[in-house]
Amino acid sequence: MSKSDTQPQSYTPRDWDSMAGFIDSGYKSTGKRGVSRNLLEINPDLAALTGPAFGAESVGELDHDLTRNGRVNGEPLGERIIVTGQVLDEHGNPVPHTLVEVWQCNAAGRYVHKKDVHDAPLDPNFLGAGRCMTDAEGRYRFISIKPAAYPWGNHPNAWRPAHIHLSLFGPSISTRLVTQMYFPDDPLLAFDPIYQSVPAGARERMVSRFSLDVTEEAWALGYIFDIVLRGPSATPEA
Repeated sequence: MSKSDTQPQSYTPRDWDSMAGFIDSGYKSTGKRGVSRNLLEINPDLAALTGPAFGAESVGELDHDLTRNGRVNGEPLGERIIVTGQVLDEHGNPVPHTLVEVWQCNAAGRYVHKKDVHDAPLDPNFLGAGRCMTDAEGRYRFISIKPAAYPWGNHPNAWRPAHIHLSLFGPSISTRLVTQMYFPDDPLLAFDPIYQSVPAGARERMVSRFSLDVTEEAWALGYIFDIVLRGPSATPEA
């Protein structure tokens, strides 16, 4: 059993300078839902540092494989990918046995959601959502289909870069994180208000890196995306 399994995690305040602002002029919807007053910092009590915990009973056998967990009568369309990485705390220690959830659009840029009205086809064999637990070394692994860019109406000719949403609970409420993973060398990153709203030097932490070691020959390309839950090197919220 690791040290992080037996002792509460120490508390480090979030590095707000590396986070996107609550209201960003380029990201229009933040003007309606972003907070306009400074937040009050509250010292967490023991409960906030020790729970809640989500165990392996929340994860099904195929939940980590988005190419199979929504399959009805065939393979999903698109480029197969493998996404893996390590979840770390603010001290660089691995965070074991924590729930990682993902959701994304399909290879045509369409989500399985009633509010997605993008003129692109749904894939009957792709649900676009999954979950897994990190192992004893804080590592996770998903198999999926590379998502496509899609229009989103924020401004004229607005397109979101290909991305995957990730939700992590960590060992406690204070380590809750929702972020996005982007793909390297995507030309749309330079034009995306969501990505650009995160300060330079921190936004790059949301970009995965291609790995030939993770890639499986003649089957799927591999990407590594390490996630830091808190501290000065934290993966930005998005």
